[in-house]
Amino acid sequence: MSIVNIVVLILSILTMSFYYFRRVLFLTHMFQNEEYKDKNFIVWKNENIEKLYPKTIRRFVLFAPSMYFFSIVIALLTKLKVEFIIFSVFCSVYLYFCHTKPIKNPKKPLKYTARIKRLLVTNIILYFLFLAVITVYIVLNYGYAEVSWMSGILLIGVFYYMNFSVFKLSYKINEPIENRIKKHYYNMAKNKMNQNTNITVVGITGSYGKTSTKFFLSQLLENNMNLLKTPASFNTPMGISKVINNNLKGDEDIFVVEMGARQKGDIEELCVLTPPKYGIITSIGAAHLQTFGNIKTVMETKYELIESLPSDGIAVFNIDNKYSKELYDNTKIMKMGYSILGNADVYATEIEVFEKGSKFMLHIKDKGSVKCDTKVLGKHNILNILAGVCVAAHMDLSLEKIKESINLIEPVEHRLQLIDPGTNALVIDDAFNSNPDGAKAALEVLNGYKNRKKIIVTPGMIELGEFEYDENYKFGLEMSKACDIIILIGEKRTKPIQKGVKENGFDDSNLFVVNSLDEATKILMKFASEDRIILFENDLPDSLSEV
Repeated sequence: MSIVNIVVLILSILTMSFYYFRRVLFLTHMFQNEEYKDKNFIVWKNENIEKLYPKTIRRFVLFAPSMYFFSIVIALLTKLKVEFIIFSVFCSVYLYFCHTKPIKNPKKPLKYTARIKRLLVTNIILYFLFLAVITVYIVLNYGYAEVSWMSGILLIGVFYYMNFSVFKLSYKINEPIENRIKKHYYNMAKNKMNQNTNITVVGITGSYGKTSTKFFLSQLLENNMNLLKTPASFNTPMGISKVINNNLKGDEDIFVVEMGARQKGDIEELCVLTPPKYGIITSIGAAHLQTFGNIKTVMETKYELIESLPSDGIAVFNIDNKYSKELYDNTKIMKMGYSILGNADVYATEIEVFEKGSKFMLHIKDKGSVKCDTKVLGKHNILNILAGVCVAAHMDLSLEKIKESINLIEPVEHRLQLIDPGTNALVIDDAFNSNPDGAKAALEVLNGYKNRKKIIVTPGMIELGEFEYDENYKFGLEMSKACDIIILIGEKRTKPIQKGVKENGFDDSNLFVVNSLDEATKILMKFASEDRIILFENDLPDSLSEV
């Protein structure tokens, strides 16, 4: 094999390897975003087929023969045997313009955890193993001279196209190892919990409102008790195990645990790890229906928390939510309901929502009523506060102490959080996983700002399964009534919102559809001189970006 052939072969392998591993990093990032769960990852793949196999890549399989024919023509015209060199260059240039590009400024960057490093090593081994087998096969059957361009065809046209399958094979190979590691840390955390039976666990689950309820409850109790809570959105077995292993000291009175789920059995697994005395079900709705399948399965999964309570446990339900109310009605152990619509064990009346907070009359069964002020915005956040009040009241906190704690509650980051940057603009940051009830409440808050231009920036609601189109269409209808300027992110995903907005007669000149937050920011700058209130409703995760 000539020096030229060797050089071209090395350059071809380096070029293809570069594009291949950029693509692997993209898949790894998405796999991490989907919590390392195979079922979730497959759902993401099916919903983002264009990201994995752009039309340009699919066309390559058809165009490759034409590319090689074109290379031969050039070689004949120049009377030089350089067709394989031209073909390799052709492939490299083509791939540069059509390969899957990494996400710019990701909202949730790829974390190079030990698990991710193990996955990447396995993928690298598979890649070079495949490359070696192909090279040996070509040499034995076609000769050294054919290696460079034939390897190029196979690497781009076959292996690159099968990249998702190879990636899936990588994490399937690693699965037994990862399960063993997970089990080790899970058992370590479980043993630690078993040694600290004096800690009262409050489990919180639901389709919406889990994190806000967790933070509000913690703020209600932490001035009176030694309390540990799971941080941010740590609500999976590994996340909670990490909190227990690293942060649980053993002298805590209360452990407030947010419990997330995407499939049946998830809550039960968390309850085995952290046996709850109190169980709170916030709201149940059309969230994660891609993995749950239907509302009935969602209800059954959330109710695993109540089924895990001891005979003297206390079940707490949002009885304003019809699905949660149904579970409340069927519960036999001690239970409490909370509401902003009517009479319950804990309920609110005389609700007033202002530009920088809310007021309401709090009623607690057997304790009385008291007027409360809070810095949080939105009626659904008052509902989340009431969930915490149920537990605080049952733990015998006085009405006065509960009122004092409510007055001190701080808004939760990215959940109707009011930000005043000191300019002409106020910002309502409601960028965490929007849902129909929350989106409606956010628009109500926005509509309360009468002397400012009201602007919304949103990609719409996601993970609502079969309800997603209709709910986003309704969102568009309501948006058109409350907003002066509407900026939608994601041309394809926001089509139902666009339909709702336009059907309600909204001025087209005030409707903007863009494909990134950077583009949205440029549009916002057009209104920089005006007094305005900007609502950021939902933050489209990297795994669903249209950019």
